[in-house]
Amino acid sequence: MTDLIEHSTAIAEILKARGDTVAVAETSAGGLISAQLLAVGGASAYFMGGGVLYTGNARETLAGITNADMANMRSSSEPFAELLADTLRRRLASTWGLAETGAAGPTGNRYGDDAGHTCVAVSGPVSGVVTLQTGNEDRGANMWRFSAEALKLFMRCLQEA
Repeated sequence: MTDLIEHSTAIAEILKARGDTVAVAETSAGGLISAQLLAVGGASAYFMGGGVLYTGNARETLAGITNADMANMRSSSEPFAELLADTLRRRLASTWGLAETGAAGPTGNRYGDDAGHTCVAVSGPVSGVVTLQTGNEDRGANMWRFSAEALKLFMRCLQEA
């Protein structure tokens, strides 16, 4: 198992030093991104909140993203990850939004993505989006990889800001 603070200590230090905040939206990472950010002492200084938006109902109820907002867009895509990150950033009035959406496994999703597929996005002073394909069907291993990829992209954006 991965140490919860392995990827988040340096991020927490940067956020606290700058007075920046972050909001998180996750799907297939299942809360691991938030857990890692919250595992660092003093997280209340920078963590505004987040949610595991695993279903369409959760997406609409917690993030306010309707089916109409998703016209011509599908889950598990870079545009959807960007929408999630930007929406949570704005809704929670945070400096940064961080989002992940994918298919952890052991099978792919209904959109044709294989297990191990995810898209992660950052919205804020510097924005970015990446797609990861692990080639792995191990659900737990993919969830950890997805969260690590999200925090890696977040760190890159923080360093560029």
